[in-house]
Amino acid sequence: MNTHATFDLERLTVVQTAQAARLLREVRDARIAGQRPRVGPRPVIGASWDRMLASGVDPEHDFRTGVLSMDEVERRRQASPLRHVLPVLREGLLSVADVAQHIMVVADAEGRLLWREGNKSVLRMADGHGFEIGADWRESTVGTNGVGTPLVARRPVQVFSAEHFVRTHHRWTCTGAPISDPRDGRLLGVVDISGPLDTMHPATLALVCSVAKLAEARLREAHLTALDRLRSVAAPVLARMDGRAVAVDSHGWTAAVTGMPPVDRLALPKSLADGRSWLPALGMCTVAPLPGGWLLRPDGEERDVAGPGTRVVVDVAAPHRWTVTVTGSADCWTHELSPRHAELLYLLAVHRAGRTAAGLAADLFGDPARTVTVRAELSRVRRYLGGLLAHRPYRFQEDADVQLLLPDDASRLLPHSLAPAVLRARAAAEP
Repeated sequence: MNTHATFDLERLTVVQTAQAARLLREVRDARIAGQRPRVGPRPVIGASWDRMLASGVDPEHDFRTGVLSMDEVERRRQASPLRHVLPVLREGLLSVADVAQHIMVVADAEGRLLWREGNKSVLRMADGHGFEIGADWRESTVGTNGVGTPLVARRPVQVFSAEHFVRTHHRWTCTGAPISDPRDGRLLGVVDISGPLDTMHPATLALVCSVAKLAEARLREAHLTALDRLRSVAAPVLARMDGRAVAVDSHGWTAAVTGMPPVDRLALPKSLADGRSWLPALGMCTVAPLPGGWLLRPDGEERDVAGPGTRVVVDVAAPHRWTVTVTGSADCWTHELSPRHAELLYLLAVHRAGRTAAGLAADLFGDPARTVTVRAELSRVRRYLGGLLAHRPYRFQEDADVQLLLPDDASRLLPHSLAPAVLRARAAAEP
């Protein structure tokens, strides 16, 4: 629905919080009724509301799924890399949250609340609101909110009063930012600051975003430290070897190499074990464990071209986790895709005859001149897909059997994406 103007959250909340909340209720109620409001919601909120209307979330009544047991919460905490950056999150947000009558929550990639700290009175209020440890705050469960919506949008989001789709959440304001694993781009979860309606401040968004970036930087530092440790172990081993060999960590990042050009990262099978395995960029390899990684010794000449029977599955069916899976003659591996790479491989799977760099730039940015950006991203894709991608034009190799998995509702395709080609695909699916 087109409107002449969109809601200016920062300007109105500085003037009067109550006035902004009333206007938002009018905007929300009109959208739900299929009417044209005086002003439109902010784009990120409007897109979320559209998802809620399409999926049938009840806008008037709170809905809660079962809370996880504390045993399951503890299992998820121990498995989550986010536990390593809790000190960064606490240092950056807790003192502000307590003074501002907010609480800080950290959720995993499934929207389950794993940690929760902050102002004691607000914590008690949150209990009655279902905002408790182990609760499910996915957007598809509880509507537009500061935990679930950033998971889908893959960007920081501030949700104020009636920007929450479900009416029972209108007395709250929440601001969340996603945190990704720098090793593979995998979405780890969300850090969120929430509190009563009258505690809202527009600057909270910048604060939460900055602290999330600091957490990602800390994870990146830890990864580099681990690579240095692996390199100190692997370098003497490789120095005694003839031929080609490479030491990588469990995510495929290179620590040391001999007899071959260095690469930043290799795609590894889902489960790698001592013995022999097939890799798209190296062919058959002898695999041996190292402390913190693997030693790979390729057999014969480099093999990176798809052979007959190679199957490629591009899976963009889920709202916020996308993968490419390659099955070759000897092995199978899966790589989780960043938002941009999910867009690119979706486009190449749709256009099997291929797309030029200018065509992909138009598809992604609406600007065929942005070919440098496209070529740089495809160069990164080739680091894990190797010769499965051809160029001039860019395409999957003809011998590869390519399958594209799409969401059941095509209007929910890659919900984070603003690429013109994706927007057109979503629009074509609408009734």
